Amino acid sequence: MGSRLGNLRKQAPISLIILTYNEEENIDYCLKSVCDLVGEIIIVDSFSTDLTLDICRRYTDKIYQHPFENQAKQFNWALDHTNIKHDWVMRLDSDEIVPNRLREEIIERVGKEPEIAAYYINRRMYWMGRWLRHGGLYPHYILRIFKKGQGRYEERTEEHLIVHGKTANMKNDFLEFNRKNLLEYFTIKHLQTAKGEVKEELCKIRDGINPSPFGSKPERRRWIKLNLYYNSPLFLRGLINCFYRYIFRLGFLDGKEGLIFHVLQGFWYRFYIDSLIHEEKTKWHESNKDYIEYRK
Repeated sequence: MGSRLGNLRKQAPISLIILTYNEEENIDYCLKSVCDLVGEIIIVDSFSTDLTLDICRRYTDKIYQHPFENQAKQFNWALDHTNIKHDWVMRLDSDEIVPNRLREEIIERVGKEPEIAAYYINRRMYWMGRWLRHGGLYPHYILRIFKKGQGRYEERTEEHLIVHGKTANMKNDFLEFNRKNLLEYFTIKHLQTAKGEVKEELCKIRDGINPSPFGSKPERRRWIKLNLYYNSPLFLRGLINCFYRYIFRLGFLDGKEGLIFHVLQGFWYRFYIDSLIHEEKTKWHESNKDYIEYRK
């Protein structure tokens, strides 16, 4: 199947992989934007209980199910177990779409630039219906298209794609607009991802991309996180992060939506992670001697 029958528009030699779990509100928009772009659509689902799979079957019969641990491990499983047909692989999340301008650029470039092994694409993220242009959120280039066999994700909570070969940037953006991303969903999602970040910091997990102050943007961000952020005081560092993004990176220019996002994602989320680290290090629930003695 690969894409809708009867589609005669030119396609790129790309196998698209999408990870899903209960994405009925988003997945149709995503698939409509790529069904006439890629030569193959692969869905790896984490046992959805809504209409996600019914919607996906309108576009492809290559649907797999696999237990979810984190995004990186799930995508790497897809690379290893889904019999990818084409020479190029693309990743999209269920809440992302490819506009026409990017679609045409992908067709024009992918597979026709022999020296290029992977492409970065710039993301426009919408939050509460507003494009967040400031606070370090835009431009934000992410590796999303790569030659089969030349890319693999580091298996971390905040994952990056590691590619062997020369990379290039696409000129046009893709869009992220999660229709499920109300405050309750946002909170639950971050409560879950916080556990992975805590484990990585406490266990000092350092594998993955090579952190460098003079490397690519992901390498610079990883260097800053490991050498500056992780070495800053607990609790204070989240406040500094939020202040830097909201004031110095002009996040306040995105109005109330920018305020909400940077306080929640830049401060609250980081403060919660620090609280979990403090809880784990102190083991207060096991070591409060005054409480134990008084209880007797």
